[in-house]
Amino acid sequence: MAAATSGAGRCRLSKVGSGRRPPPARVRVAVRLRPFVDGTSGTSEPPCVRGIDSCSLEVANWRNYQETLKYQFDAFYGERSSQQDIYAGSVQPILRHLLEGQNASVLAYGPTGAGKTHTMLGSPEQPGVIPRALMDLLQMTREEGAEGRPWALSVTMSYLEIYQEKVLDLLDPASGDLVIREDCRGNILIPGLTQKPITSFADFERHFLPASGNRTVGATRLNQRSSRSHAVLLVKVDQRERLAPFRQREGKLYLIDLAGSEDNRRTGNQGLRLKESGAINTSLFVLGKVVDALNQGLPRVPYRDSKLTRLLQDSLGGSAHSILIANIAPERRFYLDTVSALNFAARSKEVINRPFTNESLQLHVLAPVKLSQKELLGPSEVKKAQGSEEEEIGSPEPTAAPVSASQKLSPLQKLSSMDPAMLERLLSLDRLLGSQGTQGTPLLNTPRRERMVLIKTVEEKELEIERLKMKQKELEAKVLAQEASDPKEKENFSLTMLRPLPRRTVTAAKPLKKAVVMPLQLIQEQAASPSTEIHILKKKGRKRKVRLTGGLRCTSNLTELESLDASEPEEKAEDCWELQISPELLAHGRQKILDLLNEGSARDLRTLQRIGQKKAQLIVGWRELHGPFTQVEDLERVEGISGKQMESFLKANILGLAAGQRCGPS
Repeated sequence: MAAATSGAGRCRLSKVGSGRRPPPARVRVAVRLRPFVDGTSGTSEPPCVRGIDSCSLEVANWRNYQETLKYQFDAFYGERSSQQDIYAGSVQPILRHLLEGQNASVLAYGPTGAGKTHTMLGSPEQPGVIPRALMDLLQMTREEGAEGRPWALSVTMSYLEIYQEKVLDLLDPASGDLVIREDCRGNILIPGLTQKPITSFADFERHFLPASGNRTVGATRLNQRSSRSHAVLLVKVDQRERLAPFRQREGKLYLIDLAGSEDNRRTGNQGLRLKESGAINTSLFVLGKVVDALNQGLPRVPYRDSKLTRLLQDSLGGSAHSILIANIAPERRFYLDTVSALNFAARSKEVINRPFTNESLQLHVLAPVKLSQKELLGPSEVKKAQGSEEEEIGSPEPTAAPVSASQKLSPLQKLSSMDPAMLERLLSLDRLLGSQGTQGTPLLNTPRRERMVLIKTVEEKELEIERLKMKQKELEAKVLAQEASDPKEKENFSLTMLRPLPRRTVTAAKPLKKAVVMPLQLIQEQAASPSTEIHILKKKGRKRKVRLTGGLRCTSNLTELESLDASEPEEKAEDCWELQISPELLAHGRQKILDLLNEGSARDLRTLQRIGQKKAQLIVGWRELHGPFTQVEDLERVEGISGKQMESFLKANILGLAAGQRCGPS
């Protein structure tokens, strides 16, 4: 038992001519009209279907025979058509596509009792489509795969049925329900499906006849051997090229016998037969939806809504040459089923497929070559070995004649599986490299992968050199054209090119200006005495807010500093400020803070910066308990006031108190 594999170890499957879209191939539709089942019925009532020519037919209304519906298809086979006529006219022409690596499918469609299984299988006296197709296909593969032909062919077969939305292997019924997968290239696969190799029609019969007995059939009022499942015979043709470049092709042939749609009011199905009929009608309904979606060009085609349509994804709107054989019955009681089948066939012939050749490159495995010890060693090692042998012998040996390229490549010449034309090309290439000097790379002495890398590198370098040469020629031609057009521009261009680039001047950074911020009272006192230099912020420009380091907020209109000293030149104020306080001013502020700590109430203490209600009460309580403060730093002994808070407290309050200003809490 051989299970279907995904082709491990094979190169990526590619579409031949992938640079352009594959040509379209419309689904071809043929209609077959079976004869009357009962001879007496044919005499009592006329048929409701009548053929007009080899491609057209008309259906008469069973209520009014004057009203007819006309249909035209690719082929129409009447009651007297034989199995050979149907096979030779519609099925046989598509078998040649399998040898080109393309897929093909044949579907038998119609209501129950219309003769689908007879069309596909036939009888020993009148074989149907399946045995005739396998007989011709095996004969074609034997002729194309004979000795001396460029391709070696092999054929395998698989047989399955879709019963109540379950995929069952008829060659191995114990395998259970199988799953349908899709690979990265869009091919439909069934992992675990049995594949049997066949080389003759006897091999096919040995596998197919027992498997056909495993198919589910049942008796209804309309058919004693009604198919209760969809049967699919998959025949795969693998081709392998015997010579380089060792291509591989794969063609698949789907031969599908669909179960017929059933009207349970006429078939009398109950129980299990009713359940089977529901599954069959559901899958055929989804098949109709798929055909409608393909004809309307909808963005989503419901292939996944049914196992049948999922398996037929290549046959309808996919990559296969498809033939639909619609089987109809002539009796008046099958009028509605006949019209429904013909309408489906008319919609199906508008479906467009795009077949392509499934071709891949298979890495050819060379036969193992036994090399001598000298051939396994490199050139330097061979020289060392020869030198040691000469020293041991002690007698000079005559120098050997130069070895030709063909003698160096004697192991490759022994390979009978290599293409002679390719071997000759490789030998000529090696001789050419050897004639260029000792620096040439002996390509054929390296492994194949390294040899391919070297060849690719050499080609890339040559292309790069050619590109650079072309670019240099274009630039030279452009310069010559400019010189010929205007010689003055040439002189200006040369002077411009020779002119040195302007140097960038670097200016030294200006020193930062220092602005001394003093209380307003001291400024007024110092302004009265002309001997002192005072810096004043004058109004010029827009209004700014400047936050000093000590926490004092001063709002002033300033952008420029002016010196009261007439000898000092005017300069613009810088944006960097530094606070400088004289020692007398600092001592005066500290004394005022100390007086306020010893004599002020809690309300007075809250006027200080960084002193709130809670800290003011702590200070008053500490003063009542321990006595007055001797210095401002004693404030750190009060619980809840840390050293960092003390430092910020002094910076925030000394300057304001020294100037006699009242500063509220921040």
